[in-house]
Amino acid sequence: MQEIRSLVQRCIAGESAAAVALVNDYTDAVFGLCYRMLGQRQDAEDMTQETFVRALTSLKQWDATRAFRPWLLAIAGNRCRTLLAKRKRRPELRRLPDVVPDRSPDLQAARHLAEEVNRALRTLRDEHRMAFCLFHEQQLSYEEISHVLNCPLGTVKTWVHRARCGLVNELLRRGVIEETHYAMRRA
Repeated sequence: MQEIRSLVQRCIAGESAAAVALVNDYTDAVFGLCYRMLGQRQDAEDMTQETFVRALTSLKQWDATRAFRPWLLAIAGNRCRTLLAKRKRRPELRRLPDVVPDRSPDLQAARHLAEEVNRALRTLRDEHRMAFCLFHEQQLSYEEISHVLNCPLGTVKTWVHRARCGLVNELLRRGVIEETHYAMRRA
């Protein structure tokens, strides 16, 4: 915690090397959340960049008694929600499928499952998907997620549970997994 406080103070003082170090330390976490929320690499890269611009210009507002990572991920989540709201207001463009020859047949099933999970995640409500990603991918605690999403702890637990159930139900509906393996269907 002291290390990040020192890094933030150096950033506030205008030290560009500190800003580069801060961005390098947190890029993977921010990009991972943005990609899961948005489902498109280009948008995730743009929102990652916007997140760091916003964070670096707002460092003086960070409460040093709280963890930095959830604060930064809250900014990323807000950037993604803003973009998702804009998407809903504009007509959807059809994307052509990327045809890439698969040279490693051993990984085909894993890739297919990852693609199906990503597709299923996009069917979830935004707040459920974000809570799920923060918990399972970013490994934040429920309490940290409640700070990031600015909602009660019980709500976070409910959203993560509903995301899990929704994910399983969507995978069942699409025939990716078999119902005999999952009792969550009725949950």
